[in-house]
Amino acid sequence: MSKVLSLSEAAFIALHGMILVARSDKNYNVIRIAEDTSASKHHVAKIMQRLVKDDFLNSSRGPNGGFSLKKKPADISFLDIYESIEGKIEMAECPMNKLICSFEQCIFNNITNTITLQFKNYLADQTLDKYL
Repeated sequence: MSKVLSLSEAAFIALHGMILVARSDKNYNVIRIAEDTSASKHHVAKIMQRLVKDDFLNSSRGPNGGFSLKKKPADISFLDIYESIEGKIEMAECPMNKLICSFEQCIFNNITNTITLQFKNYLADQTLDKYL
């Protein structure tokens, strides 16, 4: 069955992983995130390192190592996390990226643009502190 909107596994792991780290009062490691999200620890490690590189997380090695937030939870939006993993959300008038339409009016009535804007605004409005 098709889905109009679906998140990649990477975006799912990043969003949920960041909430798990934000909820923890100590470092939260890859193994725990992998268990809590039912994902591969290798995939989790790759995603979390991307978030470290983009300055959302601190990372430390060792027996007590793991991840901690680099910013306040209120300063990290779902949009920040999503775009760190997936890239910037593009706004396009045409779902097929056509500059010239064969029809006088878009048969989709720009619904794809509207849905994209609503999704982007939703992600921007959600911050980690709302899920603590």
